Amino acid sequence: MSQFPSYRLSCAPMLEWTDRHCRFFLRTISRHVQLYSEMVTTGAVLRGDRARLLGFNDAEHPLVLQLGGSDPADLAACARIAEDFGYDEVNLNVGCPSDRVQKGRFGACLMKEPQLVADCVAAMQAAAGIPVTVKTRIGVDDQDSYQALTAFVGTVKAAGCHTFIVHARKAWLSGLSPKENRDIPPLRYDMAADLKRDFSNLRIILNGGVQLLDEARQHLTVFDGVMMGRAIYHNPYLLADADRLIFGEHGAAPTRHEVLERFIPYVERELAQGVRLQALSRHILGLFQGVPGGRQWRRYLSENAWKPGSGIEVLLEAGKHPG
Repeated sequence: MSQFPSYRLSCAPMLEWTDRHCRFFLRTISRHVQLYSEMVTTGAVLRGDRARLLGFNDAEHPLVLQLGGSDPADLAACARIAEDFGYDEVNLNVGCPSDRVQKGRFGACLMKEPQLVADCVAAMQAAAGIPVTVKTRIGVDDQDSYQALTAFVGTVKAAGCHTFIVHARKAWLSGLSPKENRDIPPLRYDMAADLKRDFSNLRIILNGGVQLLDEARQHLTVFDGVMMGRAIYHNPYLLADADRLIFGEHGAAPTRHEVLERFIPYVERELAQGVRLQALSRHILGLFQGVPGGRQWRRYLSENAWKPGSGIEVLLEAGKHPG
């Protein structure tokens, strides 16, 4: 477990991306960045294969489980399960705008029901001893005024939530795809900053549009933490300087080849358990992003990792291409 406040930099929960293999890989680059699971629905946790959905390697700490749901009793049960599994924190998704989550009455549509979110948070906190946090947007549809945002945060705060991850864009529940909702609504860092000013006793973590560690450091002069998502996934090596620049740790960053060497023993163990190489290698395609030979690395993995029986020799051969 990190001795530093891990919330200063976190990797966002991303469906179909931040699975346990991805998280372990990112942990080989940074010891301290806080990692999030993919969003898991309460129904999946309560009725699905928990070992597959929730299992993780101890090296992944500090680790947060993100839940999607809107029934306080179900969320409370899931918070207990998260604690039993060993997660460090549980997060309620109040920001995802996809049709699928709207049909389940969770995600960004919950911003229209602040008291329900408060009831969910209170139930989760009563059921588990780990922190309960909320990830939200700054608004939804035409409910996008600063007054509406402060009313939402104030109501949820009264239920005992002290940490909000704020994606500084509003969400449109119809008319925009989830991808468009990540790009088209304008970023309003000013609204998030006003929120930190007016709720100075809350931990406010900024999410949305941050691409570089230098940007994150600038935002840390205002916010308690910064969450980055796709920038990390597509160029994971940008985390190599995170422990030094964000968390104050001394020592040299690992080289890209050292990161690969750290990951290979994990790959060998997973392959021995029947996991296919492509399920592992897809998360490391961006390791050599922007360096000579990076395209060849990516191409070699893409052309060979899917083949039946592929093993670490594919990674070792691919690793010969980047200088």
